[in-house]
Amino acid sequence: MNILSIAIKEIKQDFRDRRTILFMLCFPIVLMLILGLALTNAFSSEVSIGDVKVVVKDATGGGPLSEAFAAFTKEVGKMGVTFEPLKPGMDGREEVENNRYADYVELTNQGISMYGSSRDAIESNIVQGMLASFTDKYNATATVASIEPAKTEMVLASGGSDYIKESSVDPNRTPGSIDYYALAMTVMVGMWAAMAAGGLIQGEVSRGTAVRLVIAPIRKSEIFAGKILGGLVSNLLCVIVIIVFSKYVFKAYWGHHMGIVIIVLISEVIMAMSFGLAGSYLLKGAASRGIISLVVQLLSFFGGAYFPIGDDSGGGVMGFLVNLSPIRWANHGLTQVIYGNNVSAAWPVVMLNIGFAVLFLGVSIFAMRRREGL
Repeated sequence: MNILSIAIKEIKQDFRDRRTILFMLCFPIVLMLILGLALTNAFSSEVSIGDVKVVVKDATGGGPLSEAFAAFTKEVGKMGVTFEPLKPGMDGREEVENNRYADYVELTNQGISMYGSSRDAIESNIVQGMLASFTDKYNATATVASIEPAKTEMVLASGGSDYIKESSVDPNRTPGSIDYYALAMTVMVGMWAAMAAGGLIQGEVSRGTAVRLVIAPIRKSEIFAGKILGGLVSNLLCVIVIIVFSKYVFKAYWGHHMGIVIIVLISEVIMAMSFGLAGSYLLKGAASRGIISLVVQLLSFFGGAYFPIGDDSGGGVMGFLVNLSPIRWANHGLTQVIYGNNVSAAWPVVMLNIGFAVLFLGVSIFAMRRREGL
């Protein structure tokens, strides 16, 4: 009962503080709107690609490879990729250099060679992917071709429609600027629980109420648990308000697995609370909250809260800092859950958060027991 009473007191105290409402709710919502509108064009994923023309030189003199490639070009021609034979007197590489064709392909008895254009990297990558798929199919049907060469074309053509395959829950759904910042701001606010947790004990000391709590007929463990529970509920309520506001006012997309999303965010808030408590015990003094706040803002910056950070963030110090941020873990995992229907991507994030929460809570409990008072 004491734990519940302390938790309710913490919740009331948090929401009576206007700075809490302004900082935890108004600021991220306004920032979400400003960044979402200002960076709309940066999230545009519409790329227009016309017909792709490829020039081909067949030096095999006929045979299984030539027949299979003819079946391949017939199928991919339906998808807007045209393979044209190299005419006498033409130089395939010069044709590509002069931007008349996207790629130049040579067929020989030793295999297939491709010369791509650096001007049309996207088209070249498309052709390269198709050729890789064709090569896999050709190798897989080599046994059939050696037994009944006449059936080679039929075998390859039977699967010709899957040289390009799009696989997604909603192939047309990609995160827009509002979608991205709705998720990023929500995850960032979850991490802000560390700053609030940093003041749970230090606040009692600065207000002079820590002594009263110690001499009251309440165990330290009850005070500790009640404060954590109250702070956890307060921060989760702020996170849920931002989700609901972004979903129904800004029309941000949150996918079809809200339960999994909430579980990930709960684990993040627990970890952030534990981190803030451990920091307040280890750093001590009024300066601890400032240091915790600085660390949280750095984690937000490197975690992609203010601008997108791709998977190819690189190595070195920058790559290390990016991958060290819990905000990065949550953003990456939740993006896969929301846009890729990959629910399993959430569990490593949850386990990491809970693991670090246990570690930080252990440090806090150890430090608290060694103190006289809170």
